[in-house]
Amino acid sequence: MRNFAAILIAILIFIPFIGRSFMFIVDETEQAVVIQFGKPLTLIVGHNSDQNLEDLEFFVQDYNKSVEQPVLIEQGAGLYFKVPFIQNVRYFEDRLLEYDAAPTAVVTQDKKNLLIDNYARWRIVNPLLFLQSVRTEGGAQARLEDIIYSVLRGQLARNKLIEIVRNTNRPLTTIEGDKLVVEKINSGREAIMKDVTDRSNEIAAQYGIEILDVRIKRADLPEENAKAVFGRMDAERNRISTKYRSEGMAESEKIKAETDRDVKVLLAEAYKKSQTVKGDADGEAAAIYAEAYNSYKNFYSFLKSLETLEKTVDKNTKMVLGTEENVYKALQKKAQ
Repeated sequence: MRNFAAILIAILIFIPFIGRSFMFIVDETEQAVVIQFGKPLTLIVGHNSDQNLEDLEFFVQDYNKSVEQPVLIEQGAGLYFKVPFIQNVRYFEDRLLEYDAAPTAVVTQDKKNLLIDNYARWRIVNPLLFLQSVRTEGGAQARLEDIIYSVLRGQLARNKLIEIVRNTNRPLTTIEGDKLVVEKINSGREAIMKDVTDRSNEIAAQYGIEILDVRIKRADLPEENAKAVFGRMDAERNRISTKYRSEGMAESEKIKAETDRDVKVLLAEAYKKSQTVKGDADGEAAAIYAEAYNSYKNFYSFLKSLETLEKTVDKNTKMVLGTEENVYKALQKKAQ
């Protein structure tokens, strides 16, 4: 009994290891190649490969014509079986992968130097061809760097700087001096990057790779060029601001001059009107005074004499008057 129990325990302990030798699991995010004695035996592809399954089947058919042991294709994640110690499994990603390159220098058609920082999205669509050509994702990244950089550099060299930085082919309107300049854009960055993606994908197909999209993350001028460009931009903005300030000062002086002129005109018209009113009033007052004087000559003569005395005489004043003077007669009447 003891020996039987020991054997049973040993079997239970080694069952997971034995099962692992006979079975393997392919996750939903994976695809796999079963290899026997270094040669591919079975391809297990995911559902993401549906649109490329027909191309893969054609490739495997051609491949099987040149080998003794034909390669089989199975699809979908799950539990699979293999012969232990004879067959092993290589796993590959079935999801989109990212390629992110270091910034590289390119020269545009109009001889402008640019530092391009680009990235791409790609995936493995033919694991058999991928295994035979580049073997690992690291090897694929190295090939992609050569492919994408060469295609990107060639495409950008055939386009001007404005084509690369302009997203669409909508004409660009700028102001140069006092003129409005419209610059035609032939393609734009979207069209350029589509060409780069298509050309790169054609080349990458020989490695079992599909490139879905290539994009420019950043497009910078070299530091020395950037300083020169920023200097020109600064000078241009200063020129424009100086122009606006001078035009503003001229308009300000014009408004001030017109305002001063309007003020002087208003003051002159007001003064003229006031003098006219004053002259009319003085004339009317003189007429009233004349009419009153003619009506009451003795009274106004007396009143004028009193006004004269009030203005010229005080308590210390000594006067010598003739008996015929109006002032004397007024004083004499006042004394009486």
